[in-house]
Amino acid sequence: MTSTPEPALHLRYAALSDVGRVRKDNQDSGFASEHLLVVADGVGGAARGDVASSTAVQSLRRLDGPAPENLLEAVAGAIHRAHDRIAELVEEDPELEGTSTTVTAALFDGARIGLGHVGDSRAYLLRNGELSQLTKDHTFVQSLIDEGRITEEESRTHPHRNLILRAVDGVHETDPDLFTIELAPGDRLLLCSDGCSGVLDNGRIADILGTGTVDYAAVELVRASLDAGSSDNITCVVADVADTSAPVDEAGAAATTTGPMLVGAAAEQPRKAGATSKSFFRGHRGGDTGEMEPVPSEERSVDPEELRYAPRPPRRFPWLRRIALLLALLALLVLAGTGAWSWTQKQYYVAADDGRVAVYQGVQADLPVVDLSALHETSEITLASLPDYRAAQVRDGISADSLDDARRIVDNIGDLARPCPTPEPTPSASPSQQPSASPTGRPGGSRSADPSPSPSASPSPTLAPPDCVEVTD
Repeated sequence: MTSTPEPALHLRYAALSDVGRVRKDNQDSGFASEHLLVVADGVGGAARGDVASSTAVQSLRRLDGPAPENLLEAVAGAIHRAHDRIAELVEEDPELEGTSTTVTAALFDGARIGLGHVGDSRAYLLRNGELSQLTKDHTFVQSLIDEGRITEEESRTHPHRNLILRAVDGVHETDPDLFTIELAPGDRLLLCSDGCSGVLDNGRIADILGTGTVDYAAVELVRASLDAGSSDNITCVVADVADTSAPVDEAGAAATTTGPMLVGAAAEQPRKAGATSKSFFRGHRGGDTGEMEPVPSEERSVDPEELRYAPRPPRRFPWLRRIALLLALLALLVLAGTGAWSWTQKQYYVAADDGRVAVYQGVQADLPVVDLSALHETSEITLASLPDYRAAQVRDGISADSLDDARRIVDNIGDLARPCPTPEPTPSASPSQQPSASPTGRPGGSRSADPSPSPSASPSPTLAPPDCVEVTD
């Protein structure tokens, strides 16, 4: 029976979380063991970021054991479980809505680490005196750095430096960065929240990491962050990568026997009574930051921590964006109106105009301030000359497919109109009879009677416009 070979490397670790000098509670959580390193920075202010960070750490702690074959799959699954658990907690307690957390986790298999990262907590590697930042911040200012609009140094004082674009919140799908790093004896790892990385530059971090034991480095990083003016919670997890076969000194041996370390909100440590924190600071120059009174701060109606997480970066010049949006909507309305008007001018219908049958261009509908039709042409056909049913149809309007169709409709209507009768000519009067010459040829001779002629009366028409339509040849 063959035994499983011992891993060539192992971790010596230390973890420390401090509430800082400004905030009243600690929303950071951290965990360190020989298999797993985790830092989670809760976001949400009044929405209890401490619940989110401690939930994430407790979900990830299930990985604390012999490493699985697929490191990245295991880390991604644990982060997703944290996402689901936060969603359940928010459903149970709506007051937690808006809570979220960053997650930076390193799972160790004896030769390498599998890293999962969401948010702006960071992981660093110190190798041969050179510091490398392993993770990339999911922040608004990082996007500005990537675009070349600001420098790394300028990002430390940018007004939106704390705004993160991605977090584990139980709402948006988790999308962690996942990758592996091969380790070597003598490497030193640091996982920290932005309470540390936000105020210490790479040179200062490298200087501290390169000095003393992991305990000393963790304590000194917290102290240096406080001295640099950090106003946030500070959590640091430091681990040395050591060769299992190499001899260790007394301090190193003690470190290897330390059990798993849970710090911050996940350990529910009081502000001043954290045993783990005091054990690190005891005997260290300057005393215990846990005994320092918080720096008083002005009361604010909204905790800035509540505004820290946003799935999208803040908009620059929001008023300009609103104006542009309004102009775009106006342009769309104008285009739509122009298109609609163009369509109406291709439509025709037959209706009445001042008692006559007429053709209109447009649609038979009017808006309060816009006429959608106009008179195109008027015929000689009167409504009074039409049968009642046909006249009613014209008054209601008759749709046509085109101008030619409208004219055909008018012609058909004209066939139903009553024509005016053609008057008969008036007969002329009979000429007066001339006196007859007397047989004697004398003017005074007798003549026949000459009655006055009576002309016959002309027939009077019974219909006249507009009750009829005059027929013209």
